[in-house]
Amino acid sequence: MALPDSITTCLSQPVHYVICKLGFEKKDTYDINNILSGNGEVCWQAVTEQVCYLESDQSMDYVKSIRSLGPVCESVNLYFKSLTKEQFVIHYASWFHWTNCTEVFLEVFDVLQYTQATEVALGLMKLTSCLERALGDVYLLKGNDCPFLLRDLLASEQLADVFLWTSCSNYIMNVLKVFIGSPHGLNLRNVLWHGFASPQEIPAKYCAMLLFLTAGLGQLLQTYLLQTKGVLIHRPYMIFNSLEELDAFPGTDEILSIAEELVKLSSFVLKTMLPFWISALTAFRQSRYADSVILLLPQLELGLRLLFTTTNKCPNRLLTAESSAFYTTFDEMLAKHLDNEEVNQLPVVLEEPAMESDFLWDFLNHQEGPRIRDRLSHGEINLETFPRKVANQIIGFAITILCRFSDEDMCSFKEHMVLKPLMNCASCYRSRFHPISRLKKQVLECMKSIHLWPELPVVPEEQVEKIKGLEGNADANTVILMISEVISQLQYYMPQNCCSSDDPIDSVLTERLLVELCDTRICTLYSPRPVLEVVVLLRKISAQCHQVSRQVTAGAGLRYTQWVNKALRSRQRHNYRRMLNSIKFLSPVLRLILLLITLELVSVHSVCKKNPFDYQQYLKFLKSVLQYTENLVTYTSPEKNKWDETMQLTKTTLIKIKKISDRKLMLMNLAT
Repeated sequence: MALPDSITTCLSQPVHYVICKLGFEKKDTYDINNILSGNGEVCWQAVTEQVCYLESDQSMDYVKSIRSLGPVCESVNLYFKSLTKEQFVIHYASWFHWTNCTEVFLEVFDVLQYTQATEVALGLMKLTSCLERALGDVYLLKGNDCPFLLRDLLASEQLADVFLWTSCSNYIMNVLKVFIGSPHGLNLRNVLWHGFASPQEIPAKYCAMLLFLTAGLGQLLQTYLLQTKGVLIHRPYMIFNSLEELDAFPGTDEILSIAEELVKLSSFVLKTMLPFWISALTAFRQSRYADSVILLLPQLELGLRLLFTTTNKCPNRLLTAESSAFYTTFDEMLAKHLDNEEVNQLPVVLEEPAMESDFLWDFLNHQEGPRIRDRLSHGEINLETFPRKVANQIIGFAITILCRFSDEDMCSFKEHMVLKPLMNCASCYRSRFHPISRLKKQVLECMKSIHLWPELPVVPEEQVEKIKGLEGNADANTVILMISEVISQLQYYMPQNCCSSDDPIDSVLTERLLVELCDTRICTLYSPRPVLEVVVLLRKISAQCHQVSRQVTAGAGLRYTQWVNKALRSRQRHNYRRMLNSIKFLSPVLRLILLLITLELVSVHSVCKKNPFDYQQYLKFLKSVLQYTENLVTYTSPEKNKWDETMQLTKTTLIKIKKISDRKLMLMNLAT
């Protein structure tokens, strides 16, 4: 669909005035020596005196404060421009160590020397994320859990106590709130990270002032740590585990070259924001992968916001919100309903709604996903080691979006041989971090663990003393027979395209069946609450099964080694024999439970059709299975070793599962 190309700013008129004009109204020249001592330290009293307060309630007057601080910011900017890099490093580098990101702040100084608009905006985004992380580390000095939001940090008394200038009654934090952390102030962090400001709309002097203030905070913190003999400990960065799970799109230099042409022609890109896109692609070519993603994510949010506001006929939501309203962000754009309860039309107009939404939810929102935007904007990721593979996925996704929302005369791009594999990957994308997807992964990993049981080292049967009451393994065989009966029943309501077997407890066939079932496409977008509740229970059951498998594997290996080394006492040998006997039925019963979990998952959306009573009964059944697996974990632990109890426990649970299966089968027959 065609998107408007006449937009020249995404800042509302009041916000545009505050950011672009208010701080330039006072034409006074401010003497830098008023806020800078001879040895380069910040004179905080002079800085805080520029913050104004309302006479009525002594709350901050942000308009007057910004106007008052305008000349100060300009003076700081000119001061930094007068310094060489060597002078800046000598006087200020040590004051940035508290941020654990010294190099980022030194880079910002370099940017200020040339005032390239896009780089200034990028520098501010990196500076604010690193500053927020560092302030959180300082907050932890007080022994409390760190608030998630910057505005909460700046409003906390604990943080203010650390940075309180002893001769000044005004909190240092109020100065910061003029620039970041408050929707009433310049709010530079949010305006940039959410894609509202174009490069030309961010004055470089505000970036310079935040650089200056960060150094000043470092000076105050050093004094505080010396006086309290405290040690600032930095929280570890988030690490991208299992990068292969994030690998959705291919990446080549040819694709990058095409992207550079696409951004100039696609209607998805606002002309005022084009420099951000070009810089993002350039940064990727230069192996600055964090910079590339930092520049790109706000532009993706802006492009989707433009599409969102167009399709939902709410053009006013495109601009920055005032302090009394909320921004239109990814969270709302990806929601099923608007705040007025009407259906969000954005997924309807997307050619591949599941793909776009699933990818964005995976990479930005799902709790078990990388949550890249959150973690980058809050300083939780090491910018220097940001993985190329992750940046490549964001670039790949951006290109597919550019192609989907391009003009008709760009068809030649869409059919380009280099882009076709990329578009194919996009159309085949399935969620990887939705709870449903994570459950599928859990089931298959657990199955692989159980599949290794036949390879466990065991003492030959003839070498093991028979325990009275277990001769012939009668009880174990009875349990196995019960398992076989239940699995045979389950086959009646398996999907028709899935394989079945004459031997229902065959491990190879069960594994193949689980793979087929887990490959079934299940809707993950906008999962209703009952579905998520069921999935949570199923995941807990699966996790307990896997724990049992790990304990059996570890216990069997240990006991075998002890047997060979003749390190087992008589009672331990008897217990080892019970373990070996229990393994014979534990393997098929765990496979049965995995099969049950997967079948319930495949039809999980049917729970929404249950009436409240049936739904509660269904949850009660799943909780009883969970209780069984939790008891199995306890009984098979090295501390308990209650192998006989596992058999009786299993019999009771199998009877319950069979009863439920009988009822389900009867209802199916009545329905037909």
